[in-house]
Amino acid sequence: MIIDAHAHVWPDKIAHAALAGNRLPGLQARGDGTVGGLMADMSASGVSLSCCLGIANQARHVDRVNEFVASLRSPERFGFGTVHVELSPEENLASLRRHGVTAVKIHPLFQNFALDDPRLWAIFEAFGSEIAVITHVGEGGSPEANALSNPRMIRDIARQFPQLRLMACHFGGYKLFDDAREILSGVDVVLETSWPPSLATLRPEVVRRLIRDHGAERIVFGSDWPMTSPTEEIAAIDALGLSDDEVKLVLGGTMARMLDLPSPWRA
Repeated sequence: MIIDAHAHVWPDKIAHAALAGNRLPGLQARGDGTVGGLMADMSASGVSLSCCLGIANQARHVDRVNEFVASLRSPERFGFGTVHVELSPEENLASLRRHGVTAVKIHPLFQNFALDDPRLWAIFEAFGSEIAVITHVGEGGSPEANALSNPRMIRDIARQFPQLRLMACHFGGYKLFDDAREILSGVDVVLETSWPPSLATLRPEVVRRLIRDHGAERIVFGSDWPMTSPTEEIAAIDALGLSDDEVKLVLGGTMARMLDLPSPWRA
């Protein structure tokens, strides 16, 4: 059961505009950002479940995004909602609970707050172990935006909130692979594998070493659709030279545990 921990979708009528407005330098979308487009790529790639990550760039959009994310819920889709530091922890939790959302995506580049913002930490404190969190970490924007997240911040969050079900995208630091590998060594945080335009741009022996050092039970597969092709990203995982058991954990077993979902690959 392959679980993609990292996909983005928008309502059909705004998907094109949303992709254009959230464009990252040097990257070209491989999908169209619609639910139908995601489902077609899932069928082609063999992905059984995609985590659809919602992001509210502004606080006033939080509840609407959470409502949309909740509407995506199906056997093939797991919705990750959103929070914003300009709302109180109580307001953020109320929106998530109202819509039955049990996981959120944080994206400092687009939401314009840092991972070490005390207001975000207050939200994490309120989450406890109830709400799972996956967050962008690393570069992808202006120097000012890039400074909003880094592996050191992830390390500090993991230490401060040991009950938090925390997942760090891009191995804990997009374009900061070596820093992430060093700083997050031994830290109890789950790392996600997406690396647009493709995981295959990293040396497989270096990725394999990181996965084995960190433990496949703390690695989840993510494609970052529509910015990459899930088919190609799964092939990149298969090409790393991991054992069958390690591959099953990365491609679905670890994420099933993080979200408390049934899976034959769950550790």
